[in-house]
Amino acid sequence: MIARHFISLAALLAATPVLADTPLTLSETEQAAPALPRILAPRERASLENRILAERLDTIIPQIMREEGIDLWLLVAREYFEEPVVATMLDAENMHARRRTILVFHDPGEGKPVERLTVSRYGLGGLFAPTWDPDKQPDQWQAVADLIAARDPAKIAINSSDLYQFADGMTLSQYDKFMQALPPAMHDRIVSGENLAIRWLETRTPSEMELYPTVVRLAHSVIGEAFSRKVITPGVTTASQVQWWYRDRLMALGLDPWFHPSVAIQRQGAKGMIEGDEVILPGDLLWTDFGITYLRLNTDTQHLAYVLKPGETEAPAGLRAGLANSNKVQNFLTRAFKVGISGNDALAQARKDAIAAGLDPSIYTHPIGHHGHGAGPSIGFWDNQKADPRGSGPIRANTAWSIELTSYAAVPEWGGQRVDFRTEEDAFFDGTTVRYIDGRQTEITLIPSD
Repeated sequence: MIARHFISLAALLAATPVLADTPLTLSETEQAAPALPRILAPRERASLENRILAERLDTIIPQIMREEGIDLWLLVAREYFEEPVVATMLDAENMHARRRTILVFHDPGEGKPVERLTVSRYGLGGLFAPTWDPDKQPDQWQAVADLIAARDPAKIAINSSDLYQFADGMTLSQYDKFMQALPPAMHDRIVSGENLAIRWLETRTPSEMELYPTVVRLAHSVIGEAFSRKVITPGVTTASQVQWWYRDRLMALGLDPWFHPSVAIQRQGAKGMIEGDEVILPGDLLWTDFGITYLRLNTDTQHLAYVLKPGETEAPAGLRAGLANSNKVQNFLTRAFKVGISGNDALAQARKDAIAAGLDPSIYTHPIGHHGHGAGPSIGFWDNQKADPRGSGPIRANTAWSIELTSYAAVPEWGGQRVDFRTEEDAFFDGTTVRYIDGRQTEITLIPSD
């Protein structure tokens, strides 16, 4: 039985279509059922992830520290309790912090390189220079205090923030130990590293953006399979079965979801979204929300599909118009992006323009990158279409976004029923223009019923 199991798994993997290493680029056009790009083996992934991490440390850290006026940035993590920033600074072979991992960035000024140090029992992939010898100084916190005192920084940033979870990594116990060891005369030099944490996480480098189209294409390809007769047999398949097909498919491909996929049905005469063990029928409008993590980058996509009734060759005109309305809201939102304005300002402008055009929008767009719901200012929430403290931060160049929103419309073919046309596509803002990373859905996917 064991042998048969391995043969079955091997057959599944062998059946996976692959492409050559053809680099993809940012595109405004989304393919309806794209082929699956080649997925790298673990060693290839690790090599690529380490190279990009080194580039990020070399380029982003000096820029943000100098622009924010920070002389020293202290990061503390513990094994299996990595704070969000440290987790993105671990090399591919160090999957977790070891015991207590302390990272220090120090800018000596005068154009000298930023020091990258680790006050830890173990090294860290050659990216941070080890500075602690426990045989000479058994107290790790005292070793940190001595290192800082020797460099005499004017501003010492620690990750503490009430607003952003990404910048709140310093726990109370570690803060207390640190402050006990730090000379009292330096206590008033402690400042929040909130902006450093957000900017480190939200900034996308050219190397990452060379990879991102392939990462998003992988997600689009899997969605294309899910919304097809390969997976869905109308009158038989349930919404929950498609959800779990996603999970099985990703496991076979060696990919990870960052949330459990969603699949739901909107149906003429039925109220709202129908989920769970409901059987998919001809005439249904299907919705999915699906995201993967690959090469330390995340995707977040929502697509729509229509199950054709016998004799139909396209979705009803009212459904097609509904998706077109959501595409218009996308256009209003992406045109509102400007460097330096807040997420709240972009939300207000996009809603004003969409409503003036006769649309009924709800916008809940968020940054994406190292995390699915990434660091940076939010642009609306599904339950709050007004200004929010989490949307008060500035929109910056070289950031990636999940353009997530919906518009509501009455569908004549469904007796004027109000339908929710949710859409979500990943995009990149270069400081001037928002471009989709692998296109966006402009036509409802069709699933034959016979």
